[in-house]
Amino acid sequence: MNQAPELLAPAGTLKAMRFAFAYGADAVYAGQPRYSLRVRENDFHDPAVLAEAIAEAHALGRKFYLASNISAHNNKVATYERDLQQVIEMGPDALIMSDPGLIMLVRERWPQMPVHLSVQANATNWATVKFWQQQGLQRVILSRELSLEEIEEIRRQCPDMELEVFVHGALCIAYSGRCLLSGYFNHRDANQGACTNACRWKYDLQPAWETPEGNVEPVVVEPPPQPLYLLNQSDKPDEQMAIEEDEHGTYIMNSKDLRAVQHVPRFVEMGIHSLKIEGRTKSHFYVARTVQTYRKAIDDAMAGRPFDMALMDDLESLANRGYTEGFYRRHPPGVYQNYERGNSSMSRHQFVGEVLEEQDDWLSIEVKNRFALGDRMELMTPSGNHSFVLEALQDRHGQPAEVAPGTGHVVRIPRPQGVDTGYALLLRHLPAS
Repeated sequence: MNQAPELLAPAGTLKAMRFAFAYGADAVYAGQPRYSLRVRENDFHDPAVLAEAIAEAHALGRKFYLASNISAHNNKVATYERDLQQVIEMGPDALIMSDPGLIMLVRERWPQMPVHLSVQANATNWATVKFWQQQGLQRVILSRELSLEEIEEIRRQCPDMELEVFVHGALCIAYSGRCLLSGYFNHRDANQGACTNACRWKYDLQPAWETPEGNVEPVVVEPPPQPLYLLNQSDKPDEQMAIEEDEHGTYIMNSKDLRAVQHVPRFVEMGIHSLKIEGRTKSHFYVARTVQTYRKAIDDAMAGRPFDMALMDDLESLANRGYTEGFYRRHPPGVYQNYERGNSSMSRHQFVGEVLEEQDDWLSIEVKNRFALGDRMELMTPSGNHSFVLEALQDRHGQPAEVAPGTGHVVRIPRPQGVDTGYALLLRHLPAS
């Protein structure tokens, strides 16, 4: 039996890190200020907070990795070693890097610091993995464009190298995430950490024509109630793809989200070292739910238990843009991209509250979304989930209530007996559509 793979969770905030560890993550990754690809949504700009997070992880016996994975321009190279010195002294367990020049600088100055090759570096074959192994890197995060069979071949060819794969989260439409759209549209370079997620915006299609002067101007006519457009390559006029626009707009560039929990048993069998969840900009509920689900999948696989299909449904409670297996198995093209909608949706459950404290026989709940008496609820905890029908509800003053109105309110619900409510989150079962 292979060693259990590490379950690696995102930590965009200190709170998300704590929920990740409470629900079973072995390690987390966060972004280094100025030098990671999520600099705008980074809770660790304050060096004191970053140092606190690393120390807290180590006190729990867990690991803390730091993404330092920009494609650096000269101005960033000039300050990189200076800014990294303080971070190195905090003792992160590894740096996640993609730029060969920055990797060289780190290997020369801090040879004892483990370096993991970022997915941005686009490792798609075993020879590339061997190359980076020869440069002294400890781990390679494989490209997301690989099939299960290709990963298996890399594992066979590189048996003594740590390999990491993504198993859940948002997918970028660009190859290994190296996108130019944000820089082109908004002058914010995704490869410098300033991505605006332009591929996920809503776009409105409008008929246009080219003037004799060469300008493209809108056609000022009343469009049909639901405009339809066809897209095709000029040299393939018979291969046309419909672009449909409704009242919400069109989302031609919008990728579905990765969900590969069903492949965890195979990754365990391969001997993959780390299974990674994407989402440093996501909520602590997202982190808790994904970690809980993938933790069970790993534990079941290690114990030889068959895959629990209910885990697929558990992930439906998260806001998502529709799920895909990505490139792990071949599918018709339509399965990869979500052309119908760009807004997130969820089914089965809705995150409605967070447990603040226990008060005698009651739990104080910070409300996130509306719920009411008679609703079927689920109390999600690190030790297990508990379903019940809400038969009593009080406002923050202990007076009977019928509804928890929504964000900004605090209410109380009966405390289940014998349940550890540390890091507990409250969900509402949604009616079947």
